[in-house]
Order: sequence, then C-alpha cells, then structure tokens
Amino acid sequence: QSWSRGMSYCLHSEGHSDTGPIYVRENGKLHVVNQGAGGIQNVTPKARPFSLFSRSFSVELCMNREDDRARRQRTDHFIFTYTKEGNLRYSAKSLFSLVLGYISDNVDHIDSLIGFPEQIAEKLFSAAEARQKFTEPVTGLRALQKFTEAYGGLVLCSLCLRNRYLVISEKLEEIKSFRELTCLDLSCCKLGDEHELLEHLTKEALSSVKRLLLKDNCLSDAGLRRMTAPIRVLKKGLENLLVLDLSCNPKITDLGIGYLLSFKKLNCLDISGTGLKDVDAVIKRLQMQIGLVHSKVPLKEFDHSNCKTEGWAEQTVLQWEQAVMEALKPQDNLRSRVATLRFYGKTRRIEEVVKCTVVEPETIASGNLQFYKENVQSCNLPLKKEVAGSHELKNNKKRALAEQETERTSKQKHLCLTVEDWDLLNTY
Repeated sequence: QSWSRGMSYCLHSEGHSDTGPIYVRENGKLHVVNQGAGGIQNVTPKARPFSLFSRSFSVELCMNREDDRARRQRTDHFIFTYTKEGNLRYSAKSLFSLVLGYISDNVDHIDSLIGFPEQIAEKLFSAAEARQKFTEPVTGLRALQKFTEAYGGLVLCSLCLRNRYLVISEKLEEIKSFRELTCLDLSCCKLGDEHELLEHLTKEALSSVKRLLLKDNCLSDAGLRRMTAPIRVLKKGLENLLVLDLSCNPKITDLGIGYLLSFKKLNCLDISGTGLKDVDAVIKRLQMQIGLVHSKVPLKEFDHSNCKTEGWAEQTVLQWEQAVMEALKPQDNLRSRVATLRFYGKTRRIEEVVKCTVVEPETIASGNLQFYKENVQSCNLPLKKEVAGSHELKNNKKRALAEQETERTSKQKHLCLTVEDWDLLNTY
C-alpha cells in the first residue's frame, strides 16, 4: 500500500513532467507502470531503441593533422605482412631505416653532406626521391643543392632534355644546380641566344661537359660568340668538349664557325642545316686548323641514342616531366573546341606541339656536314684509306701547325688583352 501510494503520488504530482514509462523491480521481476491508467502491468517491457541525442543534433568530425602524423609515425615503425594462413603479422623496422626515413622527411634542413659516405648518401637520396621531396618548389631545390655540392657527377653524370623545353622553363634552377655533367642534350628546345641556360654552360660547374647537343635551338653567330668567349679569352669554360652538335640552326654562318676553332679537343662536329655560304672554305678551314675531316657517312655520335639521363636523379627528372604533363592535362578539353572550329569552317588557332625529328628535311637538302678526327676512335666511323706518301704530308702539316701554335702562345704571353676582349669579359 505504501508503494502504491508513493507511485500514485509521483504520477499525480503537478510539478512532475512526462518522463515516459517507469520500470520497477519487485520480487525479482520487472514491472512497468502505466501512467495513463495509473496502474501496474506485469508484462515484460519491449526493447526500445536508446537515443543519446535528439534528432536535430548534428556531429562534425574534425581530424587533427598532428595526431594523424603521430599515428602514421607509429605505424611506420612496423612492417605488416600476411602469413600463409591469412593472419596479419608485423615486425619492427631496423633503426637504420627509421633514421633514414626521418632524415629524408627533413632533407631540406641538412646543413651539408660534404664528407658523408656515398653509399649512405645514395640511399638517403632514394628515400627522399620516393617521398618526392625534390619536386617541391623551394625546399626541393635546397635539398638537391646539398647533394650536388657534395657528390657532383654521382647525382647526375648525363642529362637528356631533348624536346623538354617545358621542364627547362619550370625547373631551370634545379637543372643549373647539377655539377660535373659529361653529356648534355638540349636538342629541339628553341632556347635562342639569350637563354640563361646557355650562359650557364660557360660556368666552371659545367667545364666537364664532353658531349653537347644543341640541335634546333635558334642559335646564331652571336650565341656562339658568347658561348665560346671564356675559352677564347681565358682558356676556361668548355675546354673539354669532344662532341658538338649545332645542326638545324640556319642563323649560324661562316662567321660563327670561326668561333668554334677555339675547341682544340673537338673530335666530332655537326653543322648540317646551318646557313653557310662558302661550304668548301669552311671544310678546308676546319681541317687545317683543328684537324676535322668531312665525313661522307652520317656519324653514330649524332643519332641521339648515346645521351641518356643517368645518375641518382634519373627518377627525379622523370617526376619533373610527369608533373609538367599533369599540369597540361586541362588543355586536352580544347580538342572539342578544335573540332567545333573545323565544323564551322574556321581556321584553327590551336597548334599542336612540333616534335623534333632526328633527320630534318633541311639537313637532307643542304647535305651532311659532319666532321671527325681520323686519329680518334671515339667517333664510330671506319677510317679512310690513306694514299701513299700522305703520312709525310700530314707530319709536315702537324709540324707547321705546332710551330704556329708555339709562336702564337709565346706572343700571347707578352701581349695584353685588347679593348674588345675587356668589353667581352665585362658582359659576363
């Protein structure tokens, strides 16, 4: 009775709000109190879904980047694999791999790598390259410079940028950071005489270049004059150049060929497709002064198959090219516009990218003007049969040239630089 009075008091209380059904446990059984009738039913209550929040309540999930980075670092310490039974198995990484990953994540903060072991540096470069650290605009250049300053040709000994003028324009500073290159292919890039990369060729960092391919780059006599100025005046710059390709540059004339006579070590030269006026005079001049012989057969040195990108940064250059191509993908939508213009008979304003070919029609029309040295095996061409008595003539020519060279060098020791030479030096 006391229990029923208390319950009726609670149910009929004026200040009590509607709280739904009330459950009471008595003698090991659960009873529900019916508020409407004010009685008690001995039935088992049905399961009612429990809702913690009202229907108008909304939840927004926010991820903290620092927490996510910490979580990723915790999982990066383990290697997860699966057994034959399909069970997940994990093993801890070595301390070396953990330290290598940490340094590669912060490779742009390294002060210097000079004196650091090459074997470890190569693994560090590969780890940073896998994280695409060298593709970042500012930090990538700073990190790449640390490696090129310390290891030079190991980072990249040969670079092929043939028909990749977009990569040159986007990653010019990164390309200029490479040191001790032996082969550089800049064919079909339309650089011109005033490009910054051509000026960089005369710097001491690229004095090790032995193969330089500048086919179809809109070069003229002024460009050759600037490119050969350091070696003509100061005997520095491209003094180790062995192979030079200047084909398909119609603005190069007989005057520009005179600047090439300063390359005394040159073994192979290609000037096909240039604007020469007196070809016979140029052939005789090259043969007499630097010993280059006109080849009747195309040389294998200029087939663009020997110059490839080689070194630690080989994949880095591919990443640069892929990034440039992905940036140009939105332009693919312009094809529909071209089709529309064709349908309405309008002229096409969008021109396709002109690809450079190995053999140009202009070269075939003007003839093959490739030169090589007979006494050098680097140019892959069979030597010509010598006529009887030609040995003595060649020896006499060599002696005469040697005497002229000694006289010229002895005079240069006593002569000072002219005003034109000082003006030329001041331009650099």
